[in-house]
Amino acid sequence: MDGLDVAELIERLGSDEDAVRKMAAFKLQSNIGDPSFADVFISDGGLQKLRYLVLHASGNTLAYSLTSFSRMLEVDQGWDHINQDVVERVVELVVTHPLVNILRGSMAVLGAIVAHQRPPDTQKTHAETFGFRALKPAVAIYPHFLEKIVSSLSAADHALCANALQLINALMRDAITVDGEAEWPRFINRLQDLGVIQAVYGLMQSNAIQDLAHPLLEFQALTKVLIRKWRDAVVDLHKPEHRRALKGIHLASNPDKSAEVVADGEEDKEKKHNPEKWRRLGFETENPSWEFEETGYLGMMDLADYVKKHEDAFQRFLLEQSTSPPRTRCPIARASLAVTAVLCNHFEVDRSDIDDAKSYLALESRTNYDKIFKPLILQWSRLHLAGLHAFYRLWKATGARREEFLKIVDLVRVLIDAVSYGSKRDTSIEEVEEKIQEYDCQRLRKIQIEQLQLAYEDTWGHHLQQVRDELNHEALTFMKEQRIRCLLQGAWFPNSQSSRGDSDNAAQQDLKPAQTSAFRYVKLSHNRRYLHYADFDVKSDQDPNIDSLRERLDLSLVSSVASNISTATPASTRSSTSTLKNLPQSSTTKITIHGYLSSTSSRQGSSHNKTARSNSKSTATSSSQPRAPKDEIPLLTLHPPTHSVASEWLDGLLMLLGQQPLTSETKKLTDLVAEYGLKIRLLNVRLDEQGPELGDEIQVPGREGVDEEFFYEMGGG
Repeated sequence: MDGLDVAELIERLGSDEDAVRKMAAFKLQSNIGDPSFADVFISDGGLQKLRYLVLHASGNTLAYSLTSFSRMLEVDQGWDHINQDVVERVVELVVTHPLVNILRGSMAVLGAIVAHQRPPDTQKTHAETFGFRALKPAVAIYPHFLEKIVSSLSAADHALCANALQLINALMRDAITVDGEAEWPRFINRLQDLGVIQAVYGLMQSNAIQDLAHPLLEFQALTKVLIRKWRDAVVDLHKPEHRRALKGIHLASNPDKSAEVVADGEEDKEKKHNPEKWRRLGFETENPSWEFEETGYLGMMDLADYVKKHEDAFQRFLLEQSTSPPRTRCPIARASLAVTAVLCNHFEVDRSDIDDAKSYLALESRTNYDKIFKPLILQWSRLHLAGLHAFYRLWKATGARREEFLKIVDLVRVLIDAVSYGSKRDTSIEEVEEKIQEYDCQRLRKIQIEQLQLAYEDTWGHHLQQVRDELNHEALTFMKEQRIRCLLQGAWFPNSQSSRGDSDNAAQQDLKPAQTSAFRYVKLSHNRRYLHYADFDVKSDQDPNIDSLRERLDLSLVSSVASNISTATPASTRSSTSTLKNLPQSSTTKITIHGYLSSTSSRQGSSHNKTARSNSKSTATSSSQPRAPKDEIPLLTLHPPTHSVASEWLDGLLMLLGQQPLTSETKKLTDLVAEYGLKIRLLNVRLDEQGPELGDEIQVPGREGVDEEFFYEMGGG
């Protein structure tokens, strides 16, 4: 306002020369947004001249005047100069004028008029000056008004798109809050028929989202409001539109007319309807209206839309289900309502506060638009259809029954969440539909377990950690026993000159040279103190008896176990470096047992064994300890034929000596046992489930029908 003479500016607005008026209007549009300037401008009579320019000017003068007028309305000034002449003039400009700068100002003015909040004490005649009612007389003269606004959403000028979308938002909000129950749905349906949903969906996925962020977010919030209003609308069969929708669903199912029996002997020939009329369509009872209680009229709309657009598929589905036992039939109507409820929960239609959304947008949207904008909510119908197809696919894949309906609903919820949250803002609806079809039951179960773990982690984090520690300890104890039992069972190992030489060197260094045998059989004694072994030229079909194994190794003499078998992780390697010596990788897997010889009598050997055990404990404490004593020699060498046998014997020997397992296979099995234990405990608990009351009798399942061959299979093997 500094340096600008308001009186002179007003005088120039009334000049006879168009160039002078245009320059004055150009200066005005950059200053009228200041409330103090607007007050002086109005008090000096400038508003009358500005209104005259809006009604009669053309070209850039008109464009600048419209922009100035809209900015004055934004500072809540000049409302008493809004009348039907101004509204009709601006509506005419929107419909008939091609210039973008004039369209921008015209839509901004109309948006302000429609969105203006009327005081509660406003008289009825004055109230009709604002809101959508103020536009209806002019729209009746120019019926293509809405079509022109929707088409402006595809304009190349982002400011025009933003003003057009703001006007649409204002019209929608006014219709929802002011119009009656029968009027606003017709207006919304008319906008949808003009393609507003698809146009906004394209804008939300485009690169222009930064310029259109506020009106797009407002449209998204209004969409949630509409969904919530349809969901909260109670299905009433006394209403014609509700009755027609339900009747259309029944007729689209191609009902069997032969099921309708005509009662003879009555004048009215009363028709007796099929007792399975509605249950055949997947409803739970023959009174379907109460089943829409959770989803309201929205659930009926989704089901009717599916039936209308896919009538042939709907009839084939019902025909296919009619051949199945009633207990295993997929209830298509209930499934449709369940998918609608899942979508409502996913998009959080109850959390649609526009003011909070704008605040959130101002804080975070510049760096994270994908988190705020949900274009998929504008593809509600196609997302519902994809979810319904997924429900039926999962029902067939799992062989579900009627009592397992809620379990399939949970899987569909997991599916919708996984696909939607994993999709970016610019992901097309076609890609989303493909992803929904790609998820199988096993993958969804895995995600479901992860979500359960996260949910329980938030509620019972400390207790869950205790359960994990307990299960990990139990799993490690279980694997230790399993690996040692492999040693107790015994195994055949291919022999070689080196392995034979190692054992001979350990037991009888001063005897004649060794003769090589093809195989070596090794078995742990029942008291778990000795390894019995012997060499054979031929591998027999029946394992040798432990008494026939001539050689034995006292495990109390063992100091360490060396191997060239790869370990699981570096962390595992660091934990037990003393008992595992990583040799250079070769083509032959080898396990070498090192220890000390008892060179004196058995009495002295007993003392030496105690020393050996103490040495083993001392060397097992840290990998930075000095090297083993010089008299440590190889006592026995094994060449496992497979990686599994190598894992069993290496980790079995280590665990037998009190060390931790090191191979990846044992670690994987240990984690698997612990993980399955946690999954079983989580699946046996529901967040909404309460335990039995104190003193209630708990029924323990019996073993009827379970024979001796009943077993648990783990790992899918």
